[in-house]
Amino acid sequence: MTPSFQVPGAGAAQRLLAVLRFNDAGLIPAVAQDWLDGAVLMVAWMNREAIERTFATGEVHYWSRSRAELWHKGATSGHTQTLRGLRYDCDADVLLLTIEQRGDVACHTGARSCFYEEGPDPTAGGANAAAPPADVCTELMRVIEGRRDNPEPGSYTNKLLEGGDNRILKKIGEESAEFVMACKDGDAAGIAGEAADIVFHLQVALALHGVSWREVQQVLAARRGAPRRD
Repeated sequence: MTPSFQVPGAGAAQRLLAVLRFNDAGLIPAVAQDWLDGAVLMVAWMNREAIERTFATGEVHYWSRSRAELWHKGATSGHTQTLRGLRYDCDADVLLLTIEQRGDVACHTGARSCFYEEGPDPTAGGANAAAPPADVCTELMRVIEGRRDNPEPGSYTNKLLEGGDNRILKKIGEESAEFVMACKDGDAAGIAGEAADIVFHLQVALALHGVSWREVQQVLAARRGAPRRD
């Protein structure tokens, strides 16, 4: 795991709090974003004490307006949030928290994200709620896994999956060779296109073997800050 948020010293923390623009109630909105795929998980409110407690513990605390009390996210459910980064916007009146969500559930309904509604008819959320928008590679993997679980006639992805390792790995080899040639030619557009092809076919192989894209992201994240190799 990469290290969690580097808590500023007492003086730096107080200077940061002095910069933030709290509303008349002493609150500031905070957007919680997944540390791996950038998905927005929830929005809540923080006051100075909530921010200070978050800094002190490394786990996110909010201010509950309905209960008028400090709220340690996940203290009851176990779905705590580890702070991995904090930024504020250009007006210093909104916070962006990069967090690691324990249990992958941020919403009180049991959904991964509070942002699961897409149409005019509200749903109950829960574990089967729509996944929140994320980075393009995560979205692509969702499509590939969808084809794997619910095959569609004429789908190129399904043809690859039906062909198994022999067909998929052959394509990865071909696309890798084309990527190498595009690099040799100094063709920027070709390099980007071939790289995209490699990523796609790589994800199909992952889907075939039941390895999630998030597992790959976690490995990459764990390597950040690792000792340099000679």
